[in-house]
Amino acid sequence: MTGRIFAYCRVSTIEQTTENQILAIRNAGYEVADNRVISETISGGVPAMKRPAFKTLVEHKLEENDVLVVLKLDRLGRDNIDVQQTVSALSDKGVNVVSLDLPVPDLASSEGKLMLQMFSAFAEFERNRIRERTQDGLNRAKAEGKKLGRPAAKGTTVSVQACKASGLSQKATAKQLDIGIATVKRHWNK
Repeated sequence: MTGRIFAYCRVSTIEQTTENQILAIRNAGYEVADNRVISETISGGVPAMKRPAFKTLVEHKLEENDVLVVLKLDRLGRDNIDVQQTVSALSDKGVNVVSLDLPVPDLASSEGKLMLQMFSAFAEFERNRIRERTQDGLNRAKAEGKKLGRPAAKGTTVSVQACKASGLSQKATAKQLDIGIATVKRHWNK
């Protein structure tokens, strides 16, 4: 007996959306009601059970015989161990986990467990390689004398200083310049 179908979609930044993930899951033939699509904007570096929406889904919504569909295995966890533990916890609860990037539909089967281990290990390896390449690139840029990070907001400093010189308070300056009070405070004594 198959229960309800849920979809978990995650993106890392607010500039991204989960729409493509939802569309891909539905195009794969999973009819997921809108109220059973759980979307979350949170870093993949956060362990699965520390993500508020995912934790609520697991602890309060998913029941035995339900199906949880994700577009990719990396949506489920931050590393190989996290993915393994998450899928194991869901399987123990009687939830069938489907990852569309794996060729095996049942991750609780022997074949599914093997695929899960292989793919999550490769995904973790790739994340580590990306991290290494990024660090190498940053080190090379520093060695070449390139200035990293955000450029100085000189215009903001000038504007804040002008408001300060005219006698405005920090709160009034924030309102006048339509910027946050924290930004005003950063530029107030420069």
